[in-house]
Amino acid sequence: MNKTGAAEARDVLVIGGNRYFGKRLIARLVAAGDRVTVLNRGSSPPPPGAVQLVADRDDEDALTTALGSRTFDVVIDQVCYTPRQAATALRVFTGRTRRYVMTSTVEVYEYEDSIAPVRESDVDPSSVAVDLGLPWHDPEFLDAHYGEGKRQAEAVFAAAGAAGFPYVSVRVAHVLGGADDFTGRLAHYAERVRTGEPIAVPSPNHPATYIHVEEIADFLFWAAGETFTGPVNAASHRPLSTEELCEAVAAHVSDGRTVFQEVEVGEVSPFAFRRSYPMDNSRATKLGFTFGNARQWLGRAVVETLGKEDRHA
Repeated sequence: MNKTGAAEARDVLVIGGNRYFGKRLIARLVAAGDRVTVLNRGSSPPPPGAVQLVADRDDEDALTTALGSRTFDVVIDQVCYTPRQAATALRVFTGRTRRYVMTSTVEVYEYEDSIAPVRESDVDPSSVAVDLGLPWHDPEFLDAHYGEGKRQAEAVFAAAGAAGFPYVSVRVAHVLGGADDFTGRLAHYAERVRTGEPIAVPSPNHPATYIHVEEIADFLFWAAGETFTGPVNAASHRPLSTEELCEAVAAHVSDGRTVFQEVEVGEVSPFAFRRSYPMDNSRATKLGFTFGNARQWLGRAVVETLGKEDRHA
């Protein structure tokens, strides 16, 4: 586990991030003595020790007003999903921060199909076309183009990075663990294992890379204190297959059985992938972060999320 203490307290702004690994990140920053400000729409209070600013990040005027004359050593943007949001952030934060960390996603690689783990250079944001005219404001469009939205957001920051804007895009693997996992993805498998209902998977079904909820909080905390820029992959060692996930879930479901159903077309289960794009984490490793092994923490993640015993046994 990596803990990077600052020589002196920093002024850190976290945009969004009041739940799941975001709240763990904020707790780490506060514990390190940083002065933490959380900016969100005000739907929930900030974690203890943080100051709250209320504004809609899509409203540039409201965002500028809420910030006032504040400047920050680091901005960690947990909720930048579109190139429009990235462009707004650039206009607002240029000259206000010495480091801008955007939480991105493994889904920027969704068009890849590679047996070898993908490296950051496989999706170079400086070569990604940006289309601000797409309906990024439409929730259904955004949900269907999540990876593309993140890819184009990175591209906006990359163009600014070439001109000196100090950005980092953390490409986060699929996150598991924690009793507060709101995604319902492991619960999906638990319900099917419990009932024997078929689990839809493609053929072939490829493994993927994952990271524990505590580990990604550690990683973002670490990245905030470093000096490197550009994209960086954040993933535990060793990909996991759907079969391994189900085996770990089945160990905590009484009298369940796992039934896989291969489908040629149509919807498949969470964490079932038609393309292969496991992430290479060597850049972060060389920069000094020590990752865990997904196969070693998977059982713990299942226990945290589903409970020590089958809740419906």
